[in-house]
Amino acid sequence: MKTFDVQAISLNLPQQQAFAFIAEATNLPKWAQAFASVTSKRALMRTPNGEVEIDLDVRASVESGTVDWYMTFPDGSIAVAYSRVIKLNHDSCVYSFILTPPPVPLEQLEGALEMQSKTLTEELAKLKGILERGQ
Repeated sequence: MKTFDVQAISLNLPQQQAFAFIAEATNLPKWAQAFASVTSKRALMRTPNGEVEIDLDVRASVESGTVDWYMTFPDGSIAVAYSRVIKLNHDSCVYSFILTPPPVPLEQLEGALEMQSKTLTEELAKLKGILERGQ
């Protein structure tokens, strides 16, 4: 069973501009389907079992271009989303995202990563549209 997926998109805008948008947690609902709303350190997430409020810790580094989200669920389980914005030249960059399985029991994992992978493909396309064309 595959336990991770790596996806990336090219972005035709400066790395600093892409990084600033992606690292700002309140922008997540604009492009990430699972996020209904985000405030400073909390988020309301859409899950297959309904909406759930989580703690959200964004760990971003301008120097390395990393933007990692640590999500703590009410039961104490933690999910982490790892990503990075890499400069190609002065007006383009690459955004890469490592998808790992959700913190659910093993019997619920079958197909979960594949479904999340399809969603991530759609989300990255939406993010590209927002950043490049304001859509």
